[in-house]
Amino acid sequence: MAEELIISNDLSKAEKYESLIPQIEALVTGEPDLIANLANIASALKYGMGFFWVGFYFVKEDELVLGPFQGPIACTRISKGKGVCGTSWETAKTILVPNVDEFPGHIACSSASKSEIVLPVMKNGEVNLILDVDSDLLNDFDEVDQIQLEKLVKVIEGLI
Repeated sequence: MAEELIISNDLSKAEKYESLIPQIEALVTGEPDLIANLANIASALKYGMGFFWVGFYFVKEDELVLGPFQGPIACTRISKGKGVCGTSWETAKTILVPNVDEFPGHIACSSASKSEIVLPVMKNGEVNLILDVDSDLLNDFDEVDQIQLEKLVKVIEGLI
């Protein structure tokens, strides 16, 4: 198990992901505990990529419930179809939000969050988890983030 990430600040965003994702895979390989793995993934993403907030929400009955995360305190429960996370759950699609203030029904867990990307994590054809990544900068996420985080979601799906 790795005890620290090795990510150069001289890399492009895509190169950082290409360096980080294999390290995350090595970190979770052989560890059967999902919570421990999600906690390490959240930390690796936050510190490896410099994100403001990274966390997971579990689908529990009719709402999303906060799981492991890194960053300021967060909303504990989110209803299906509400905010970015609830909408991603409802549609089972990645949602990229350049400016959270312009997203209808955005739930402001932190006023410092300015942009967001939310990805559904599937099991047996249904959303099982939500990966939520926030930035304190406007328009901080793009196609590179979506492609790379969707690759990471495939790794996470293999852990469930």
